[in-house]
Amino acid sequence: MFNRLKERWKVNSLNLVLIICTFALGGSACARVGKGIMSLTSLESGFIWWFIYIILISLLWPICVLLISIPLGQFVFFKNYIKRIGGKLFRKMNSTPTKIAIFASGKGSNAENIIRFSKQTGLFSVSVVVTNNPNGGIWDISKKYNLPCLLVTNEDWAKADSIEADLKNHKVEWIVLAGFLKKIPSALISAFSGKIINIHPALLPEFGGVGMFGNRVHQAVISSGKKESGITIHWVDEHYDNGDIIFAAKCDVLPNDTPETLETRVRSLEILHYPRVIAECIKKQTVR
Repeated sequence: MFNRLKERWKVNSLNLVLIICTFALGGSACARVGKGIMSLTSLESGFIWWFIYIILISLLWPICVLLISIPLGQFVFFKNYIKRIGGKLFRKMNSTPTKIAIFASGKGSNAENIIRFSKQTGLFSVSVVVTNNPNGGIWDISKKYNLPCLLVTNEDWAKADSIEADLKNHKVEWIVLAGFLKKIPSALISAFSGKIINIHPALLPEFGGVGMFGNRVHQAVISSGKKESGITIHWVDEHYDNGDIIFAAKCDVLPNDTPETLETRVRSLEILHYPRVIAECIKKQTVR
């Protein structure tokens, strides 16, 4: 733990000890000063007393640690530390979740998992769903969560500027593909550069490309004799399943596997990892 703290804070062992002492002494001083101030009031110990006390020590803590850091030679560290913490709190209080569009062609199980994650965590917000399938299950899912669902025809797909305009109308900042079977136009990739993510139900670069989706992928993996399969989350470029890999997770391919049984294990990896990786990618770009 101490080695990780030294690396994170970029300090030597002596300074780390002094920093920890400053934290401890600052917290103790803050508590004593806070109780001293509260003793001057007529309030009795109870909910209101504790509520005011917590607010008070939250305000006193930066002052106490800065004062104690001076004789311990850690003033510069704590000045920068408090500035970083304050900046993060300010951004969090004044920021709105990044809006994403989910592109899906099939039943929409991945899409629903992403939508649920967004509502539970607030780390991003799904503002619109896009599909090229007028009969896909994604329609029922978008209705269930009261989300607009846009149908993109082949003619629409040939005019990427109109799709881009629709996405901008919904204030979309990122595009997430969840079982979307059409290749993303170059114009759309340019408009959302570095902000389009896809998931593939196998370990790329193998078993990707045109026509490799659904059980076709799982059958190809089984037929190849591979002992492992999994998922690959990657950036989207102008070629199928070709962008830089962001994250991969593996599962075993069993001797008696069928495409359906293998799909079940791969699906569990998708459900577990995809929403989290989306959130991490968005966060990394947001804090740059």
